Amino acid sequence: MNSLLIGLLSIWAAANQAADASDRAVKNSGVAIHAPNPNDPVEREYLKLLEEDDAAQEEVDKWIRDEQAFAKAGAGISRAALGARIDQRFGKVRKAYKDFLFLHPKHARARLAYGSFLNETGEEDEAVAEWERARELDPKNPAAWNNLANHYGHHGPVDKAFAYYEKAIEINASESTYHWNLATTVYLFRRDAMEYYKFTETQVFDRALELYRKALQLDPKNFILAHDYAQSYYGIKPLRTAEALAAWQQALKLANDDVEREGIYLHLARVELNSGLFEDSRKHLGVVTNQMHLNLKNRLLRNLTEKQTQAQATNAPAPKASPPK
Repeated sequence: MNSLLIGLLSIWAAANQAADASDRAVKNSGVAIHAPNPNDPVEREYLKLLEEDDAAQEEVDKWIRDEQAFAKAGAGISRAALGARIDQRFGKVRKAYKDFLFLHPKHARARLAYGSFLNETGEEDEAVAEWERARELDPKNPAAWNNLANHYGHHGPVDKAFAYYEKAIEINASESTYHWNLATTVYLFRRDAMEYYKFTETQVFDRALELYRKALQLDPKNFILAHDYAQSYYGIKPLRTAEALAAWQQALKLANDDVEREGIYLHLARVELNSGLFEDSRKHLGVVTNQMHLNLKNRLLRNLTEKQTQAQATNAPAPKASPPK
C-alpha cells in the first residue's frame, strides 16, 4: 500500500477534526476540460479518460467518508481491505492513462492530467516527471508551470516556485489562482523571497498583498481567498490596522453563513483588541453566539479586559486606526 493510501485511511482512523480556515494550502489549478475539436476521436478518448479519473476520485472519497461513519459506529472493514480496494480502483485509472499515453505520447494535456492523478495518489516524483514532460511539450500551458511551482513550493527549491508561478502568470494573467498561489508562497517564504526579489521584508509583504489583491480582483466572490488575504496582515509588524480591518470587512461581505460571519467578527475583534480599539472589539465579540466560537470568544474577552484595565491604569488615550493605503 503506498503512502497516499495510508494517509487516506488515516482520515477515518484519526479523530475527526474540522479543517482550520487558516490553513494556507497552496491550490492546484486543475486541468480544464478543453476539446479543440470535439469530433476528434483522440479528444473524445481524452475527455473520457478525465471523466474516469474524476469518477474514481469521487468513488474513493465516498468510501472514505462511509468508513468514517462506520468506524464511529464500531463497524466497517479493515484498513488493509479498504486500502486494497482503493488501490485496485486507482489501478484501473493508472492503466487507462498509461494505455492512452502509449498511443499518444505527445498529448501534453493528458500528461498534465496524469501528473495530477499521480500527485493525488502519493506518487509525487512520477507526477513531477509527467508535469515536466507536459511543460516541454506545451510550454505555453500555464497549468503545467503552476503545478510544478506547487511542488517546488512544498519541497524546494523555493526559487523555482517563484519563477514558475511568475511564468504561469505571464502566460495567463487573468487566472486568479496563479496570483493567489504566488502570494501565499511569497508570504510564507519571506526570507527566500527577500533574496530572490532583492526586496526588504516590507517590500516582500507589499508584494504578497499586491498579489492577493489582484487575485481578489479576478475572483471577487471567493470567501476563502478573501479570508486568506485578511489573515496575512497578522504576520506584518507593526500591524496595519486600518488595512487589516478593511480586509476582514471585505471577507465579511462574502461569508456564506452565520458560522463564517461570526468567525470574521472574532478576527475583527482580535485586530481591534491588539490595536487598542477596545469598544469596537467588545461590540464585535458581543454578536458572537455560536457554540463552536465560544472558547475563542471568551479568551478574547479575557484579553480585552486585561488590556483595557492596563490602558486605563496608564491613562493612555484610545488609538485611532490610520486610513488604509
